[in-house]
Amino acid sequence: MCSDACLLSASLLQYFSRFGEVLDCVVVTNPTTGKSRGFGFVNFKDPSCVDMVLAAGPHVLDGKQVLFVLLECYHLKYLG
Repeated sequence: MCSDACLLSASLLQYFSRFGEVLDCVVVTNPTTGKSRGFGFVNFKDPSCVDMVLAAGPHVLDGKQVLFVLLECYHLKYLG
């Protein structure tokens, strides 16, 4: 059985896939209750997809307006 967070992740994936290939989509949950904390992350294969998402707003998902914020992500490599 899929949890609420699982269903939300699937909704995010389906919605944002229209802008390009999504590598990862995660809804952040409360570790105790398993319920959504009200935010998540979408990672696109092509960074230019983010520009399309920002230009196409506002976004409504499952009847709620979704705020899309650009986060810079840096890949770190352990050299130890």
